[in-house]
Amino acid sequence: MNAPLRDRYPLAFQLYPYARSADQDAATPVRHPVVIVGGGPVGLTLALDLARRGTPALVLDDHEGVGQGSRAICFAKRTLEVMHRLGAGAPMVEKGVVWNKGRVFRDRDEVFEFDLLPESGHRNPAFINLPQTQFEKFQVEAVRRAQADGQPMDIRGKNRVDAVTDMGDHLLLDLMTPEGPYQIAADYLVACDGARSPLRDMMGLAFEGRVFEDNFLIADVKMTADFPTERWFWFEPWFKSGDSALLHKQPDDIWRIDFQLGWDIDREKELKPENIRARVDQMLGEGVEYELNWCSIYTFQCRRMEKFRHGRVIFAGDAAHQVSPFGARGANSGVQDADNLGWKLAAVLNGASDTLLDSYDSERVLAADENILNSSRATDFLTPKSDISKTFRNAVLDLAKTHAFARPLINSGRLSVPSVYDGSPLNGADDLQGPDRTRPGAPCPDAPVGNGYLLDHLTAGFTVLSIGADAPDVAGTTSLHIADASPELAARYLGDAPSAIYLIRPDQHVAARWATADVPSIKSAIITAMGGVQ
Repeated sequence: MNAPLRDRYPLAFQLYPYARSADQDAATPVRHPVVIVGGGPVGLTLALDLARRGTPALVLDDHEGVGQGSRAICFAKRTLEVMHRLGAGAPMVEKGVVWNKGRVFRDRDEVFEFDLLPESGHRNPAFINLPQTQFEKFQVEAVRRAQADGQPMDIRGKNRVDAVTDMGDHLLLDLMTPEGPYQIAADYLVACDGARSPLRDMMGLAFEGRVFEDNFLIADVKMTADFPTERWFWFEPWFKSGDSALLHKQPDDIWRIDFQLGWDIDREKELKPENIRARVDQMLGEGVEYELNWCSIYTFQCRRMEKFRHGRVIFAGDAAHQVSPFGARGANSGVQDADNLGWKLAAVLNGASDTLLDSYDSERVLAADENILNSSRATDFLTPKSDISKTFRNAVLDLAKTHAFARPLINSGRLSVPSVYDGSPLNGADDLQGPDRTRPGAPCPDAPVGNGYLLDHLTAGFTVLSIGADAPDVAGTTSLHIADASPELAARYLGDAPSAIYLIRPDQHVAARWATADVPSIKSAIITAMGGVQ
């Protein structure tokens, strides 16, 4: 039985208060092409993406805005590129704390430092730190601008999905609102309703994987401090507030601190303000003034559904997969789910074969497994479960101070990078001795082009990119010819090749590439990228 319709937690921003819709007064259920359940980062990304492709998107959320608490704070370069395309990136970068560098310590000693974006020629940094509350607020503002421009999308707060019935050629949804129930129909339903997904439970679907025996305390602290805008991580910190610790700066003088607590803890006791303050005091020292802004305890979990597509119901973000927070692979991978799914849903609703949606499952399951592997390895390194594992971990930390070969073995969370869809059925020809980073299946790295950047020139459809080569015009694609490549573009797309032709997918992943290409070869690659069906 469902709980009463109410907010799950207090709101930081009430962005889409309940309002009665015309669907509630319709004689028969109104049919929508795509209904998205969940107004978080993943659901809003998908809605914005679909609307920009001309596909109406309806977002249903069981609360009315953004809940309190920073939650996710680290948003990666690829996420920022997607947000820029969807009209929300610039204010996010302006508000967020930009960072590329990090430092790893053991006790008081610095083991090594790293730079996640040592090369030039990118619009966006490796990461920004921005509370999820702000991230979602900027997304909703982009939704309002899109609606004002006539793009087909809507968000309905206090609309809870209570049942989903498969009617064969569509789905029937039972909704509950403060004014009572009503029904709508949907061609496709996308569940972006979080790790505890009610839709997943409603359908009786499993969510399997590992739960690691450790707990971590998040303390978001408001203070004025002169720490640099870098990611600082301690193994066995000298201040003894936990077995490991993390410090990150957020906007508005908020600092994220994580403490590793161990497995057998009294959660209620640990969350008492006086006990949280005791740990923070040990870290910061006496006399430092601060306020506790938000606190939580979490357990590392690495799990996923067996399949992300179940007929007309598709799962994305934490509803489909879950990883531990270190590495910032949760929200960032969810945004990439939406980026992968949006163009495929739009294409299917415009007449492409429904089988194209199967590639969402195969590509994003691959990405989820990659994230789970990296997250599991990080967790095993952070929390060794045997004396031998701990001896190995500490030997690596000792060696890393003076031996560079040991530093890649240190794992304080492999930070989020976009997945390369190696082996995808959508990948076409690779007839170019080009850089490995732009092989078929890879996301397109940005680079300077004229007075702007390459990604700005990639359209919502397929793009034929030619660099120093003649490429034919192909119906249904956009042609982008670059005669003189910038050094960064040449390094990322040509390598040692004198020229190149690329076919770029609507989600800015490479579909195929050639030294030279004719119309039939490009058309064949497009058919492959559309799931192999003409």
